[in-house]
Parts: sequence; C-alpha cells; structure tokens
Amino acid sequence: MVNQPNKSLSEVHSSINIPTDGRKWKRLLAFFGPAYLVSVGYMDPGNWATDLEGGSRFGYQLIWILLLSNLVALLLQSISARLGIVSGYDLAQASRAMYPKAANIGLYILAEISIAACDLAEVIGMAIGLNLLFGIPLLVGVSISVLDTFLLLFLLNKGMRKMEAFIIVLVCIIGVSFIIEMFIVKPEPLEIFKGLVPGKLNSEALYIAIGIIGATVMPHNLYLHSALVQTRRYERNDKGIRQAIKYNVLDSAIALNLALFVNAAILILAAGSFYGKYEVVEIQDAHKLLDGLFGSLAPALFAIALIAAGQSSTITGTLAGQIIMEGHVNLRLRPWLRRLVTRLLAITPAVATIIISGPGALGSLIILSQVVLSLQLGFAMVPLIHFVSSKKRMGKYAIATWLKILAWLSTIIIVGLNGKLVYEKLSAYIPSAPMWQQVLIMVVVFAAIILFIYILVTPWLSIFRKRSNKLPHGLARELGHLELPRHHRICIAIDFSDMDKRAIEHAIAHGGDEAEYILVHAVETAGARLIGEDILDFETQSDTENITLYTGELIKRGYRAACYVGYGSPVKVIPQMVLEHKADMVVMGAHGHKGFKDLLFGETADAVRHRVSVPVFIVKG
Repeated sequence: MVNQPNKSLSEVHSSINIPTDGRKWKRLLAFFGPAYLVSVGYMDPGNWATDLEGGSRFGYQLIWILLLSNLVALLLQSISARLGIVSGYDLAQASRAMYPKAANIGLYILAEISIAACDLAEVIGMAIGLNLLFGIPLLVGVSISVLDTFLLLFLLNKGMRKMEAFIIVLVCIIGVSFIIEMFIVKPEPLEIFKGLVPGKLNSEALYIAIGIIGATVMPHNLYLHSALVQTRRYERNDKGIRQAIKYNVLDSAIALNLALFVNAAILILAAGSFYGKYEVVEIQDAHKLLDGLFGSLAPALFAIALIAAGQSSTITGTLAGQIIMEGHVNLRLRPWLRRLVTRLLAITPAVATIIISGPGALGSLIILSQVVLSLQLGFAMVPLIHFVSSKKRMGKYAIATWLKILAWLSTIIIVGLNGKLVYEKLSAYIPSAPMWQQVLIMVVVFAAIILFIYILVTPWLSIFRKRSNKLPHGLARELGHLELPRHHRICIAIDFSDMDKRAIEHAIAHGGDEAEYILVHAVETAGARLIGEDILDFETQSDTENITLYTGELIKRGYRAACYVGYGSPVKVIPQMVLEHKADMVVMGAHGHKGFKDLLFGETADAVRHRVSVPVFIVKG
C-alpha cells in the first residue's frame, strides 16, 4: 500500500470545495470559517479572567493593550493563513522543515505546555459557567469537560462546515450576551476613548497586560490557522492562491474584530461596574456582583456566554494539539486519544488546585495560564515570520518588507515585555526559594534562552540543516530501471461480508494464476480469545466451514489456495498468520470494527498495516 504524504488535519483536508463560477459573494462565503474557529481562542475564559481583573483594578486604562493585541493578532493570523495557503505546511510542519530534530522537540514541548495552559483556562471557565448557571460543583464541572473530547470527534465526523457553523452559533451567543450587558451597565464613552491612549504600566499592571496579550495573541492559534485554511479546495494557480490569501485576510479581519468587541466589552463591563468599588479576581465574584448591582438578567447572560466561550475554545484548542503533535514530531495518535490526553493534561492541575487550595484559587490559576501562553508566543512567532519571509520557500508570495518590519517589531515588543516580567518575578522569588528550585529554574530559563536564540539566528546565518524536503511531500527521486514485483503468496483476510468477493478479486488481479492464495480469518468470540484453538463454539465451526467453502471454490477454478483460522483479536492474529505463512502481500477490506468499537480500537485494516512488513492492499466498498 502506498503511503500518502502527511496532510495537516487529514480528516478534513481539502474537504470544502470553492466554487469557480457564480457570484463573488459565494466564493467569499466558501472561504469564510477558519478565522471564526481561530477567533474563539481570542475570547476564551482566559481572556475573561484577565479582562475582568484588568477592568476592575485599572478601569479603562488597559483598553489600548487590547487594541494593540488585536492588531498584532490580525497581522500574525494573516501571515499564518498565508503560510498554509501557499506552502501547504502548517506552522508545526514548517518548523520541522526548517530546524533539526532537537530544536523541534524543544519547540514541541513548549507548544504542548501552551496547549495545556490554554485548555486549563477553558476547563476552569466551563466548570465555573456550569456552576454559576446550574449550581454544579466545580470539581464535577471540571470532570464533565472530558466529554468535550467526544463532541469534537462527532463534529469532525459531520464535516468541517458543520463544525464551523456550531462554533459561529456559540460566538453569536457570546456577542449577543455582551451587547445586552452593555445596555444594562451603560459605561462612560469618554473614559473608553481615554483608555485607547497608551500609558505607562507599573509592575502589577504589566503582569495583567501580559496576561491580556497572552490571552489575546495565543500561540496555538498560529498553528491552527495555518492548518484550517487547507480545508478549502481551490485552483492551485496564481489567481486561486491570491484570491485565497485576500479572502482569508478579510475573514480574519471580521472575525478578530468581533473578538476585540467581546474582549473590550468584558473589560468595559468590569471597569464600569467594579472599578473603584470592588477588585474582581475571580470570575465568580463578577457574577455575584452583577447580580447585586443589575438584577438577575446580567449574571445569567454572563454565565451563558462563559459556557459558550469555554465550549467553543476547547474544540479549537484540541485541534491545535493534534496539529502540533503531528507536525513537530510526526506522531499520529487516534484522534479521540489525542484529544483525551490534551484534556487530561488540563484537568489534572485544575482538580489538584480545587482539592489543595479550594475553588477560590482557580482565578489566579487562569491568570497564570495566560501568562504562560504569552511567554511561549515568541517561540511560535519567530519560525512563522522566518518562513513567510523566505522567497526560497514562499516564492513570490513571501511577505513584503513593511510586513516583515511590523512582524519583527511585534515580536520585539512581546518578547521584551515577557523578558521584563520574567526578570521581575524571578528576582523576587529566587532569593527565598530552596536551592533545588533555584537550580531547576535557572536551567529551564537558560535552556529556553538558548533555544530562542537558536531559532531566531540560524535561518539568517543559513547554518541549519536543510530539511525542506522532509515535509509535507518530499522531493522526486530518479526512478531508473523499474523492477515490477511478483507476489507468490498472497494473504486474503476474510470476514464473511460483501467485501470478501472484492478482496479475492483484487488478490487474483495481483497474483494471477502463479500465486498461492492464503485465506485467513480470526474468530473474535470471548471463548476464542480465552481458550484459543480448543474452542468448539457455533461461530468457530460456522466460520471454519465458510472459509473452507471459499477455498474449495478457488481450487475448482484452478487456483492454488489454502485456508487457516486464528483465534482472538484480528489486529494481532492476522499479522501473526501473515508471518507464519510467509505471505508477501496482504489484501483486506477497509472496514473492521463498527460504532463504538471502531472509536475505541480503530479500524482493523489501519492497525494491521502497521504490524506487517509486506505491502497491504486495502479494498474499499
């Protein structure tokens, strides 16, 4: 079986067709969608925590930080989309193409930490929303969030358009909720405009500002956007590529400005309601105070929007986790397992915090998670800017000089602010920390600095190993003389379905009259798994008789054939029989388990091909 090149989000890659005829607005609507999935990361519960605390403690002073963050986000998301459209790489694949394995492992670890930090905020936000609206205990709410894993799998199976529609509905719920909130709170317009003017930040304001940046310009969204734009199938010519870039920039501008409205509304809500009166650190506090100040409608809308934000953000976060794992280290897990692992990484610190410090500490944990996101942002921005700036890799679609200047300026500002924050926090913490903690912190910080300098400098110096031929398609090789393989012993996996006839036909097409055909079947009953070949139940006898009939029919038609029955899981039994009977090819149907068993164990054909060293020909119905 020929291995296909790795494709980002292969389940939905090129699954949405862009019409080439008809009105422009139809093509525009067909492109719209990826940026809305990205935008939910800009209005997740992490944003709520930072915006609420920023508004309640500093009034309208940090609105300019939101605006700056949104402009940087628009710039980065636009060039991230360009990366995916032009090169066919997502950001993780691009990093793997540019840097050697050791650097990619470091980038992968940091990216996974950012995914866990992002998911942590969403888990906590979802649990808080369920608690506020329905009175569900926080610990139970955190546990319920595991089910999001299966919701995402369900939506992916329904197609990308269905998922995008689901997310857009949740975004609309958030937006409408805050529009109504603004009418209830009635903020001061003049103070809002004053907040747009940049001002000096003290240490406390800087911490919240960096949290806002980390919550707004989220590193995993750069990975996500570069993959999502590849779900569109359009003409791969100059006109089609330029049209895709233009429409995706427009998509990003609309979606991210909606996210800016939501973030600004949360901060304005906190400033107008609590500044100078209450200091809101916990999301629950804001809910209670809204109830006391404005009646029952405002807090109900607040909780509904929070649940929608948590639910929508967790879907995109887990998708980004899949992209990062497959792109950086080329590790492919079953989709449900990948998402479950991501969710468990987020649930563990949330549950530990509730048990050890109580529910009141969750607000501080959310703020910390957003600062962690901001600290990781530079490690995603640098490879992205390097790649889209390279004419060698992007050709005539490399970004213009003015865009490079803006992108690097944004990087300098964000990395500089992060460095200042880390220095201040470590200077205050290290002197009183135990020796082992001091050593550990210094080692981690030193390793991070070395990695950052490496990924920043090496593309300019051109000293990195050239790996652009590794992903996603590789380079063509000289074919030379072609030797056509001859298969002498072909193993045919039989499962007594309509696929058997087609499998046998394709096997004969490969082997002709000269090959020997070995028909195999695995009995999967509980008794067969436990007792093995000593089992004499009805299914075993029936299966043996039926496979013997197939074999006899082939022999009557002049073919050499034999049959064998194994006992236990087909995933294990079929490869064993292939090895035992020295088959040089396997032919089998594409389906194996169905329903929940397929979700849990995966398709038999997919699992078998990884366990044998001979070609596997998979016949589809």
